[in-house]
Amino acid sequence: MSILVVGSVAFDSIKTPFGEVSEVLGGSATYFSTASSYFSEVKLVAVVGEDFPDEHVETLKGHGIDVSALQKVPGRTFRWKGYYEYDLNQAHTLETELNVFSDFSPVIPDGHCDSPFLFLANIDPDLQMKVLEQVRSPRLVACDTMNLWIENKPDALRKLLGKVEICVINEGEARELAGEASLVKAAKKIMDLGPRTLIVKRGEYGAVMFSSSFIFSAPAYPLEEIFDPTGAGDSFAGGFMGYLANTGDLSDENLRRAIIFGSVMASFNVEAFSLKRLGSLKQEEIRSRYMEFKQLTHFGDI
Repeated sequence: MSILVVGSVAFDSIKTPFGEVSEVLGGSATYFSTASSYFSEVKLVAVVGEDFPDEHVETLKGHGIDVSALQKVPGRTFRWKGYYEYDLNQAHTLETELNVFSDFSPVIPDGHCDSPFLFLANIDPDLQMKVLEQVRSPRLVACDTMNLWIENKPDALRKLLGKVEICVINEGEARELAGEASLVKAAKKIMDLGPRTLIVKRGEYGAVMFSSSFIFSAPAYPLEEIFDPTGAGDSFAGGFMGYLANTGDLSDENLRRAIIFGSVMASFNVEAFSLKRLGSLKQEEIRSRYMEFKQLTHFGDI
């Protein structure tokens, strides 16, 4: 089954204690679609400027991603510049240039409107709602958000959450959105807004999935080398949604497996800047790391 993703395609300039890059390919939709492309067909809706090179478009096409709805318009592509210190869970923004992204108004082509899986990447909740108004009865809708929208567009965000099945959010944002220190209480409050499942990304500490019937916690993969956490959350979401779309199985058990595949893709992403590692994976690598995750969390009965 196919996935429709609407989000950003951008240029990132990043410095970490382990290296530095300038104007590399990034953006929420880029990381999501690349990760999910290892599992399913992906249709990407985003906007870039006239400075966006054809080689990047070919990179996305090389993963089988449908980029027919990637708009190229006059102006400069969205840019983000930031850095990380040794606490790699915290990004520090130096510059944000929205450029053509500031006027982005998603238009979903007719051929994309029947996609059974929809992921609304981190953009203005009014735009996310606009996408929902254009699609036709998707089987599963998931969304991401951030503190900017929690603080500046709370009403629009709450309206959106009433329309989605799954919300993907980081730990600090979950607490801020719910106004609760306890993550468990925060999860219950957010699910009361509409989502039947909440996935809380916890960076190097893994992820926790909440639903009305269970709580599932997955660790992060213990890596020897971490270069850049940028896009890890989007890669996680891509692996998660990609696996669900591949199997078509939305059972509780399969949601747990999807969380692990999401964690697998995020673990590969942080091993290099941009798509250098995420974009060059082999299926056997993904499967092998999934089995390693299984061993990490296996324990016998007393």
